[in-house]
Amino acid sequence: MILFDWGTYNALNTLTKAAVLGMRLTEIPPRDFSRKTRGLDYFEAYRDFATKAFTTIIAHGPYYNLVSDHPEIAKRILKAMRAAVKKAAMAGASIFNVHLGWRVFMDDRDLEAVADMVKKMLEVAPENMYISLETTYTRRQIGSLDEIKSIIEMVGSDRVIPSVQLENMFMYETRIDQHGNFIQADKQVNKDFWLNVLRKTLEISKGYLSLRFSQVTGVYFGRRLLKKRTPLGKGYPSIQPLAEALAQFMVREVRDKGLSLKMHIIYTGPPETKYEDTIDLYASIMRRVVQYI
Repeated sequence: MILFDWGTYNALNTLTKAAVLGMRLTEIPPRDFSRKTRGLDYFEAYRDFATKAFTTIIAHGPYYNLVSDHPEIAKRILKAMRAAVKKAAMAGASIFNVHLGWRVFMDDRDLEAVADMVKKMLEVAPENMYISLETTYTRRQIGSLDEIKSIIEMVGSDRVIPSVQLENMFMYETRIDQHGNFIQADKQVNKDFWLNVLRKTLEISKGYLSLRFSQVTGVYFGRRLLKKRTPLGKGYPSIQPLAEALAQFMVREVRDKGLSLKMHIIYTGPPETKYEDTIDLYASIMRRVVQYI
């Protein structure tokens, strides 16, 4: 019995490497859904390999803003996202992950627009596919856990779940998007912080407990702070309290209680070191899991 699936993002030509390294999941990266060179045969080939080599296939939708106040742009976004869902299904994906994007209306109309978009995406998704909504790192974007909970309630489907980008939660909850001090924020974060995040995630998760992680630093674009992914050990938040919380939570609060959830962690760091970092992240968690089993 495996505690959780783990892995990283892969194009078709790197699936063999991930499989040989023993990774149990793969994620189709966003660019595969926006590149015109990716025809239907590409996604069929992805499915043929990945369904044999991995337990879980996830698709990360293209980085389109899901909200627009321009009707024609909104139609184009919807068309592109529905097409991406169909391609993800063709590739064998069980989860289609969505980055919600920047605020437009600055009120509940943003959440209503996202909910309407997700409903229309579900219409073309197979019945065994979940739509996961990714948490954000800044209040300029849609995607706090409370907002995702509200969107799920508006959609009214158990097939819509949160996908918690853990470093985004670190940035959001410590308000780094407002003050930019990663060092000070990291001092505020301990195992209890992460256990609270995981418990809030579990409350609105169905079918999957979907987690994502990369360490980050920040860069300023004008007055706007943008996150920059770093190799493991080169950024924030610190690994130790997160790994300790994940080990305890996944064993004591999910496995030992017999909850019917599949858990997975997707490493989302820079491509240059992603395979080494994915293995290091997995090892950091599992060496702490030992004490609970």
